[in-house]
Amino acid sequence: MKLSKPRSQKTSKQNKDMISNIDITGLSEEEIARLEAEAALQKYDKESSYRNNLKKVPNTIVSIILISFSLFQLGTSILGVLPAQLQRSYHLAFVIALVYLLYPARKGGRKDIIPWYDVVLAIISTGLILYIPYNYRYLMANMGNYRPIEFIIAVAGILAVMEACRRVVGIPILAVVCAFIAYAYFGPYMPGFLWHGGYSITRIANYLFYTTEGVFGTPLGVSATYIFLFILFGAFLEKTGVGKLFIDLSNAIAGKAPGGPAKVAVIASALEGTVSGSSVANTVGSGSFTIPTMKKLGYKPEFAAAVEAAASTGGQIMPPIMGAAAFLMADIIGVGYSKVVVSAIIPAVLYFAGVLISVHVEAKKIGLRGMDAADIPSIKTIMLERGHLLLALVVMITVLSMNFSPIFAALAAIATSIVSSSLRKNTRLKFQDIIDALQNGARSILGVAIACAMAGIIVGVVGLTGLGLNLANGLVELAGGKLLPMLFFTMISSLILGMGVPTTANYLITSTICAPALLKMGVPIMAAHMFVFYFGIIADITPPVALAAMAGSAIAKSDPFKTGITATRIAIAAFIVPYIFALNPQMLMIDVTAIGIIQILVTSLVGMYAISGALGGYFLYHVYWYERIILIVAGLMLIYPELITDIVGLIIISIIGVLQTTRKKRELQKEKGTTI
Repeated sequence: MKLSKPRSQKTSKQNKDMISNIDITGLSEEEIARLEAEAALQKYDKESSYRNNLKKVPNTIVSIILISFSLFQLGTSILGVLPAQLQRSYHLAFVIALVYLLYPARKGGRKDIIPWYDVVLAIISTGLILYIPYNYRYLMANMGNYRPIEFIIAVAGILAVMEACRRVVGIPILAVVCAFIAYAYFGPYMPGFLWHGGYSITRIANYLFYTTEGVFGTPLGVSATYIFLFILFGAFLEKTGVGKLFIDLSNAIAGKAPGGPAKVAVIASALEGTVSGSSVANTVGSGSFTIPTMKKLGYKPEFAAAVEAAASTGGQIMPPIMGAAAFLMADIIGVGYSKVVVSAIIPAVLYFAGVLISVHVEAKKIGLRGMDAADIPSIKTIMLERGHLLLALVVMITVLSMNFSPIFAALAAIATSIVSSSLRKNTRLKFQDIIDALQNGARSILGVAIACAMAGIIVGVVGLTGLGLNLANGLVELAGGKLLPMLFFTMISSLILGMGVPTTANYLITSTICAPALLKMGVPIMAAHMFVFYFGIIADITPPVALAAMAGSAIAKSDPFKTGITATRIAIAAFIVPYIFALNPQMLMIDVTAIGIIQILVTSLVGMYAISGALGGYFLYHVYWYERIILIVAGLMLIYPELITDIVGLIIISIIGVLQTTRKKRELQKEKGTTI
């Protein structure tokens, strides 16, 4: 087995630069990797760079607010959700107070104190948001006929949310929101299909703050109901130790295979990512041990980081939760949750098959072996000792498939996670674990909720100005009425809009702005929404931003841009499959028989192997340049769900396979002859 060289002094210096002010003398490589992972998480995931070293009194106050927030959400979910505007207002009030208390105004700010001005901002911002529930009847009775004081409060409230967004989510989505607000005002000066009559600042501010079409729109409503509960469910699952269970199961399944630890990283990240809802957090969380392990095995740093980033990003498209997007999609397009999950299965399988094949190809190319049998746990032992922790996921999926509401499913899953953990002493949740889960869940929603409030502003402007229809018409005209150019323009738009934006807000934005153009071209609604969702998500591994790839690169000590390029190659299925299901929705199990599903799955997997092998430079043996081109063409033919293309593709790949096998035998015989 090929091993990497020991760490050099130069590498140690890089570690010290990254985790400055920490003495790493005497620490193990695993401990250093963990510290580097924490530093990378804070650098690339703004949601993780909160004040985590507060002194006793402020820490106690923040903890009480966090726990109260979780209890409020649980209480309203059990006893009945409040009227939309009230529920969303109280939800955002908790969020905005916590953002100002937990997140410094500038990068690198102190993590052990809360400055007086942030306390003042937290109080004022909370008051601005609570103005709505405290004056609810007056605002409802005088809708559209507000006093100057309401206008001032609206402007101040929107600015407070924007500043909170800058702190916890980042500049990209804030810039997009500012551009949309400017568009609402400067409509009369816009060219072509972007023109509209324009609105006054007063109208824009009041519309975006006092109605359920802006800050307090549907995106925040989703956050204030079931997204919070599913994030809380994830926090409870984490406390039960299900993450370690996923890793051990992955080791048992793939550890013996060539390049086993890398395949373990893919499988574990897929399982964790679907629950976590954050590509960057998942990359850093599991990458802190998978990336060093892959490097030790012999993988290049860029490849190790890219594998983890691609797998973690793919967790967002992995059923059943899909980073909470499955519930959003079901709600927006008006279908059952189970239909969304079923439609997402084949594309997700192809995505992760592509990543696993890339790992396998690389392992074969550089001659790596799997893990020693002694180091691989038994599936039977794992399931007997900790299999009960999966009951919560089983309950959630079962309840959702029975068409119960997502709120009920999340509550049932949370309750099951607590009860099932008690079945064994070593997994039983203590009281402090429950308190920690309540705090972690509330803290984890902050970035999502603020991003949803900002997404609500975008959706509100689109509705106010009619931009959705105008943009769809404009893109159709730009594409010349042709579907393929339209898909390309939509892909680029979704990649740009998805840069640096959390999964839920990402989908809400792309589905509002980009999906209508595809619908106008006759793409089925499920395929259109899946298309923009996929490309919005993989912005996390697509240069130049590629936050997940950057985070993985920081741990692997690799070149960030090369890591992003490698991650894009590994995740090639995410760039191919959406085009296929947009052109032929059978891949989403729309209007297809059981036999058709099997045919699509089998031929598509063979096609993915051909494409991944071509891009990686190894199919059954090392490939020539012209074989790469032929394999890519044949692979695409197999992925496209048509009988004729499947037959032709299989014939071509079979011929290449025979030629490669023959060449491999000939060259091996030549090597033996030379040796003798």
